Amino acid sequence: MSATKSVNGYLIKNVSSKEWWMVAPSGENIAGPFSSEKAAIEVAEVFEDLAGPAPRGRSKD
Repeated sequence: MSATKSVNGYLIKNVSSKEWWMVAPSGENIAGPFSSEKAAIEVAEVFEDLAGPAPRGRSKD
Protein backbone atom coordinates (compact mmCIF):
# COMPACT_ATOMS: atom_id res chain seq x y z
CA MET A 1 0.00 0.00 0.00
CA SER A 2 1.16 3.50 -0.74
CA ALA A 3 1.01 6.53 1.49
CA THR A 4 -2.26 8.43 1.92
CA LYS A 5 -2.42 11.49 -0.32
CA SER A 6 -4.32 14.74 0.22
CA VAL A 7 -6.15 16.19 -2.81
CA ASN A 8 -8.50 19.19 -2.68
CA GLY A 9 -8.92 18.77 1.08
CA TYR A 10 -9.76 15.05 0.86
CA LEU A 11 -7.62 12.03 1.61
CA ILE A 12 -7.03 9.31 -0.96
CA LYS A 13 -6.69 6.03 0.92
CA ASN A 14 -5.72 2.60 -0.36
CA VAL A 15 -7.80 0.10 1.63
CA SER A 16 -6.82 -3.04 -0.31
CA SER A 17 -4.64 -4.01 -3.25
CA LYS A 18 -7.19 -2.75 -5.79
CA GLU A 19 -9.55 -0.49 -3.81
CA TRP A 20 -9.16 3.25 -3.25
CA TRP A 21 -11.48 5.64 -1.42
CA MET A 22 -11.85 9.41 -1.20
CA VAL A 23 -12.16 10.17 2.51
CA ALA A 24 -12.98 13.36 4.44
CA PRO A 25 -10.45 14.52 7.05
CA SER A 26 -12.99 13.36 9.67
CA GLY A 27 -12.61 9.79 8.35
CA GLU A 28 -15.99 9.60 6.58
CA ASN A 29 -15.93 7.77 3.23
CA ILE A 30 -17.06 10.28 0.60
CA ALA A 31 -16.68 8.36 -2.68
CA GLY A 32 -15.45 4.98 -3.80
CA PRO A 33 -14.37 2.37 -4.18
CA PHE A 34 -12.17 3.20 -7.15
CA SER A 35 -10.08 0.66 -9.05
CA SER A 36 -7.02 2.92 -9.10
CA GLU A 37 -5.42 5.73 -7.17
CA LYS A 38 -5.49 7.83 -10.34
CA ALA A 39 -9.28 7.52 -10.63
CA ALA A 40 -9.77 8.53 -6.99
CA ILE A 41 -7.48 11.54 -7.44
CA GLU A 42 -9.33 12.63 -10.60
CA VAL A 43 -12.64 12.63 -8.71
CA ALA A 44 -11.17 14.45 -5.69
CA GLU A 45 -9.72 17.16 -7.95
CA VAL A 46 -13.17 18.19 -9.20
CA PHE A 47 -15.35 17.23 -6.22
CA GLU A 48 -17.38 20.05 -4.66
CA ASP A 49 -19.00 19.46 -1.30
CA LEU A 50 -22.13 21.58 -1.60
CA ALA A 51 -24.75 22.03 1.08
CA GLY A 52 -28.18 20.70 0.25
CA PRO A 53 -31.12 22.95 -0.44
CA ALA A 54 -32.38 25.11 2.41
CA PRO A 55 -35.35 23.64 4.23
CA ARG A 56 -38.64 25.18 3.21
CA GLY A 57 -40.83 26.70 5.84
CA ARG A 58 -44.31 25.37 6.36
CA SER A 59 -47.07 27.48 4.95
CA LYS A 60 -49.68 28.61 7.45
CA ASP A 61 -52.95 27.97 5.64
